[in-house]
Amino acid sequence: MKRIERPTPVNEEIKLNPMRTIMSKTDAKGIIEYANDYFMEISGYKEWELMGQPHNVIRHPDMPKSIFKILWDRINQGMPTYALVKNLAKDGRYYWVIAYFIPVSKEGKIINHYAKRKAIPDEIKDEITSLYNMLLELEKTGGMEAAEAYFLSYLEEQKMSYDEFIFDTMRLSEKELKKYMDAQITDESLGLDMSAEEAIKNSVKKKRRFFW
Repeated sequence: MKRIERPTPVNEEIKLNPMRTIMSKTDAKGIIEYANDYFMEISGYKEWELMGQPHNVIRHPDMPKSIFKILWDRINQGMPTYALVKNLAKDGRYYWVIAYFIPVSKEGKIINHYAKRKAIPDEIKDEITSLYNMLLELEKTGGMEAAEAYFLSYLEEQKMSYDEFIFDTMRLSEKELKKYMDAQITDESLGLDMSAEEAIKNSVKKKRRFFW
């Protein structure tokens, strides 16, 4: 399948509904196998455009590569991982999310990744943007390794883990953030109230005849 060309970014934000969840499923290499209705609504892509595309088709150039390296290092170890991400829509606009990536293993080998994303508070966007801009500058001058080393040293100085950094930035405890990410939603295609993971599994099962 031909890879989608990324649009030119424009400085306009798409506001997300905090009561709705963006959900997706990829294979072990990050190729999209499922995207829910809200994913398509916000990103601006049609279902047929997204299927078979690498998930980084929505990666915004303002995102430091070092953050994704840390993210993938954790996921490849089988660790469910949060991330604060700026994404790029088809029309060039951007939207901020708190993402939760869940690797799925079979016989000790990762076979899929589930992901759910929700809106983040406006007050933390400037804060995380400042950090990411600094990491981007370090990547330009010293490469991704320099930016990663800076971020990890920052966590060490603050005596916090990566997860604690996410909780602290979101101003939520681990329990509160999990509750927010697992909030009941209405799956548009099924018309049922269910958790994000249940909606993914049911929707994938329903659409299997089209994608598999």
